[in-house]
Amino acid sequence: MLPTGHLLAFALVSFALIVVPGPNVLFVISRSLMLGRAAGVGSALGGQGGVYVQVAAVAFGIGSLVERSVAIFTVIKLAGAAYLAWLGVQAVRHRRSLGAALGGAVERKTFAAILRDGFVVGVSNPKAIVFFAAVLPQFVDRAAGHVPVQMLLLGMVFVAIAVLSDSTWALAAGTARAWFARSPRRLELIGGTGGLVMIGIGASLAFTGRRQ
Repeated sequence: MLPTGHLLAFALVSFALIVVPGPNVLFVISRSLMLGRAAGVGSALGGQGGVYVQVAAVAFGIGSLVERSVAIFTVIKLAGAAYLAWLGVQAVRHRRSLGAALGGAVERKTFAAILRDGFVVGVSNPKAIVFFAAVLPQFVDRAAGHVPVQMLLLGMVFVAIAVLSDSTWALAAGTARAWFARSPRRLELIGGTGGLVMIGIGASLAFTGRRQ
């Protein structure tokens, strides 16, 4: 099975990558500000669930196909970008309903829907599958056998660290939300800014990445 030294080395590499805020963190913060701490944590859980699907894809050989194919990479990238942009537009359109939602007059998103949104964002991030395809094999001990199982274990380590990190951001943003909730104008600012952030993340995903 996987040597302890390989596991610890991968955990350190993963922590160094995850601790720097990126698009996933911005998405979680936006959801936490707009919908509350539980929504932020749910987005983190759903997102990393989607990421783990990519780990499984790499472990069983699909990741190498995506890494080599520009067409497949581009389709995944654009699908994720479009979904993020759609979520952002919806947030901007309904920004004035946040105050009513706090008072219970508007039905809020179910936790299942929040998990689903996070999952779609996580599973459609092409940069993640390319990262795993490039990095996971370097920490596998092929002499020990069970290579896919080793990759799945490494993926669990990455996801566990990412969930803890993203949830911390979500809780911090959710706490700040209480201050915004005292003013309808502040609430509109949350909805509008959060929506624009998601649109920006989608645009960044669509126009950056591999060119060949």
